[in-house]
Amino acid sequence: MGSIMDYSQVEIPTHCKAGVVVNEGPGFHVEVQTVPVPQPGPDDVLIKLNYTGLCSSDIHMMQGDIGLPFMSTFGVRSAGHEGAGVVVKVGANVKTFKLGDRAGIKPVMDTCGSCALCWGDKETYCKGAILTGLQAAGTYQQYLVSPARYASPIPDGVPDEIAGPIMCSASTMYRSLNESNLRSGAWVVFPGGGGGVGIQGVQLAKGMGLRPIVVDTGASKHKLALEMGAEAFVDFKDVADPAKAVIEIADGVGAHGVFVTAPAAYRTAASFIGDRIGGIVMCIGIPAAGSMTIGADPCQFVFKNLTIKGTLVGSRSDTAMALDFARRGALRQICEVYPLNRMPEAVEKLRKGEVAGRIVIDFNWEE
Repeated sequence: MGSIMDYSQVEIPTHCKAGVVVNEGPGFHVEVQTVPVPQPGPDDVLIKLNYTGLCSSDIHMMQGDIGLPFMSTFGVRSAGHEGAGVVVKVGANVKTFKLGDRAGIKPVMDTCGSCALCWGDKETYCKGAILTGLQAAGTYQQYLVSPARYASPIPDGVPDEIAGPIMCSASTMYRSLNESNLRSGAWVVFPGGGGGVGIQGVQLAKGMGLRPIVVDTGASKHKLALEMGAEAFVDFKDVADPAKAVIEIADGVGAHGVFVTAPAAYRTAASFIGDRIGGIVMCIGIPAAGSMTIGADPCQFVFKNLTIKGTLVGSRSDTAMALDFARRGALRQICEVYPLNRMPEAVEKLRKGEVAGRIVIDFNWEE
């Protein structure tokens, strides 16, 4: 976990750069501003982020459209929840990290640690959970304080530009794939799989012995999907009946599992199951509150033994597992790297749905 740099000699600035949301709500935009560097408490670490990923959930937080309070309710000005960097200061009680250790920040900044959910494997659903980029400053800010117990150690061999998106997209997908209980050899469909979450899911599915099919559109997403392990790509703009095309690929029967990362795909998700008995639709992508429903004729559930299930973000354990996939080369870089000063442009690109894979921001690079 260490570094050859002597971080005890590194001067911590009083202020740092951050992508700050302006005009929070539907008309928001992001500006790069200077903000104070926070100070860690006795059980915390101060992390200097090298990279942050940009996630579609960030857009929801800045628009305030998923039924949660606005960021400003908690005094938060920077979104983001998938950062990777290095520990530059440790609290007096911290034993698990030392200066120079690599660490990541996830969508959940902390939990209560004492409820039944935290004691089991559902810690991310804890009622006392603090959401990064909503209730606590997010990873669009270069220096962040994290409770030491909840920061994720990043193993050697996993670059920060890969580790950043793993904190959310890959760990979220690992959680969903794991909870689907699908076996090796199963056909799995990723509607919207050319995006940042879906393309991580494609790689993980491949690594688990599953057979990924991506449904998306555009030459760049087609190329990326096949490079990252998809067995087939169905362009929903070029194919008259995408569900029929998927069913034909999946042995003429249908998919065993559908992993919905693009909210617009919820309307047709169950159609990819075809005549497969015991199929499952996993709900991952978060739409604007009240904008989407998912379901089917109850006869489909009865006669096809169909399951629809939702999962939230990955736990600490899920993140560690996803990082191990990356350490072994099963999760590769799927990101386009932008300099810090172009963060506002990158956020707009994400808002318009123009990103293949992920965009990450390099805090140490400005044009």
